[in-house]
Amino acid sequence: GCDVFLANVTTKEAKDKPKGKRLKDVPIIRDFPEVFPDDLPGIPLARPVEFQIDRVPGVVPVAWAPYRLAPSEMKELAEQLQELSD
Repeated sequence: GCDVFLANVTTKEAKDKPKGKRLKDVPIIRDFPEVFPDDLPGIPLARPVEFQIDRVPGVVPVAWAPYRLAPSEMKELAEQLQELSD
């Protein structure tokens, strides 16, 4: 499983903050207490990267132009597909 963190911003002004805010004061935690731990531990420490993609010098991604049909060709293709599906 992955760790998920909940942020609840209730005020911008320090003077408006209550002194003793607790987890159970957060509305979503109050509504669904069974899915939250008793104490949120905080943000995890930075971890090393577990994988990487190595690039080959000088190689660039393939740039393909989108395949476009003339309207008459598109109509013919649509008719052929309709015949096949019938």
